[in-house]
Amino acid sequence: MRTYPPNLVIGLALTGIIVVMAVLGVVWTPYDPVAMNFTARLAPPSWSHWLGTDEFGRDQLSRLMTGAAASVKISVLTVTLAISAGTAIGIVSGFLRGWSDRIIMSLNDVLLAFPGLLFALGLLAVLGANETGIILALGLVYMSSVVRVVRGTVLSLREREFVEASHVMGNSLGYTMRRHILPNCIAPLTVLATSMCGWALLAESALSFLGLGVAPPAPTWGNMLAGSRAFLDQAVWLVTFPGLTISMALLGINLLGDALRDRLDPRMRRRVL
Repeated sequence: MRTYPPNLVIGLALTGIIVVMAVLGVVWTPYDPVAMNFTARLAPPSWSHWLGTDEFGRDQLSRLMTGAAASVKISVLTVTLAISAGTAIGIVSGFLRGWSDRIIMSLNDVLLAFPGLLFALGLLAVLGANETGIILALGLVYMSSVVRVVRGTVLSLREREFVEASHVMGNSLGYTMRRHILPNCIAPLTVLATSMCGWALLAESALSFLGLGVAPPAPTWGNMLAGSRAFLDQAVWLVTFPGLTISMALLGINLLGDALRDRLDPRMRRRVL
């Protein structure tokens, strides 16, 4: 019977829980996540409210589920934007070389020189603190890493025999890049995209914690943590459950990324076997 590595099993399980929570948060929650009930203010976990309530009597489980939907949506769209733009730029830069490569990589190195979260804070000050602003800011921050990874892969491929054969056959540069270069970038991009989902989720939570994410009363894990600071001595569950959820999501994504790297990287595959 075929066995699977523990990091793959645990990573899929934890990530699956977060995805299911996010999907349920879109279509159903036990209570209205923004409805206030001052008679149940700061209620501890019970059969009525499994994870307790906050300072406004709002159900914590419902807010965590809705926050999962927002966090997963922002993370997926951020990674999609970064991978799409970064892959296109990286392929063009690595394949064409010359002055275009020097200009692109100089600009890319400038982006890499800035601390990611600080750069995102500056962009959000211009774009505005909303979902669209977060996606654009984080997508631009992470795009530079994608450009460098894709360019390095393309540089190792452009002199290969199948690329030269495509030139000899008279195929255009666009066709060669799309048909022969891009498919060979999928493996490293898959591993990178998995890691970037974790980066984006953590960055979105940090921005929301700082008040630059999704505006309250809409719940996100970050602004739930921010709102719980004043009640640590009265209601420890307000910080415990959002913090555990973020930790579980990051652990699952990182374990899944390690498993994918082991499977897709030939050097790691030999060690596993």
